[in-house]
Amino acid sequence: MQKKILIATGIFPPDIGGPATYSKLLVDKLHEKGFLVEVVSFGEVRHLPKIIRHIAYFFNVMFRARGADIFFAQDPVSVGLPSCIAAFILRKPFYLKIVGDYAWEQGVQRFGVKDLLDEFSKQKNYSVSVRVMKNIQTMVCRRAIKIIVPSNYLKNIVINWGISGEKISVIYNAFEPIVSLPQKEELRKKFGFSGNVITSVGRLVPWKGFDGLITVFAELHKNDSSLRLVIAGEGPDRASLEAHAKKSGVVDSVLFTGRLAQRDMLEYVKASDVFALNTSYEGFSHQLIEVLAVGTPCVTTRVGGNVEIIHSGENGILFPYNDLPKLKKSISLVLGDNDLALKITTAGQNTVRSYSSDRMISELVQELNPTRKLL
Repeated sequence: MQKKILIATGIFPPDIGGPATYSKLLVDKLHEKGFLVEVVSFGEVRHLPKIIRHIAYFFNVMFRARGADIFFAQDPVSVGLPSCIAAFILRKPFYLKIVGDYAWEQGVQRFGVKDLLDEFSKQKNYSVSVRVMKNIQTMVCRRAIKIIVPSNYLKNIVINWGISGEKISVIYNAFEPIVSLPQKEELRKKFGFSGNVITSVGRLVPWKGFDGLITVFAELHKNDSSLRLVIAGEGPDRASLEAHAKKSGVVDSVLFTGRLAQRDMLEYVKASDVFALNTSYEGFSHQLIEVLAVGTPCVTTRVGGNVEIIHSGENGILFPYNDLPKLKKSISLVLGDNDLALKITTAGQNTVRSYSSDRMISELVQELNPTRKLL
């Protein structure tokens, strides 16, 4: 008898983003394994006013959960809380995937939190709003039969929330490569690139460190006026970052592409000479795997799950978060040493082979066992 899995996700294609890509991959691969899959995306109700959208999402889950054997939520708050409640009412096994700390992200963007995630995950002295979000995360985690995380780093973060490590399984995300991209020179011609190009990708939010990257780029640009910086992504910090580029005198050499489809984003990455990610936090960066796959040298921070993907000097270069002199040195090293660039890109493409979808789905199916005792 086929088992039916209800996947509760924040976004799903045609939405763009890592969670959407992951959820679509789950649907395709679980179907191949003989599962029936029902997807309930929060994108279906996002147009509604706050609070109402969460209530509507809960009823969506309840209505479409008919016949479901397993609930699998892709975050602990926006879809995790309503699907957790629905699973409890319907007495269904509830599984949870965690790719980040929602309370921390909201706290940084909206409630003045300055702590980095490692410290935040251990502390409780925050505003009422932040404490409520932290408590929701913890409560939903405690209701889950099993928690899936994509890195050992995130496992430790969830343990800091007070969750037993025995119920947390690390399953690295898979990478499904774009079938084919044009050659680098063809892409450079398409985009009008002539000199060296630095590319970075991500949501334009404080913890991604784009302000520091622009500062470093401005210093490098003084010695190479043909240098270009491409920042692909959208977010609340865009206006301030554009202002920073203007104040730094490099606004004409920095391209803010806005939100891009995955293929378009990867074309910019492949056309560039170095990919730089000055982030203070990554649970598991699917972005880094994509960069390695297309063969662009990568420099990024020694934080979170990055160190589980990048081994400095072998398949990329690591530096401390927002250490601007070392960020500058790392970029300059790659741009000035063709042999090093070739070495780390070759090793990077070998790294990608270990992140197969077959491996990920096989490990996930072993965990999705609805005969476990309900909590």
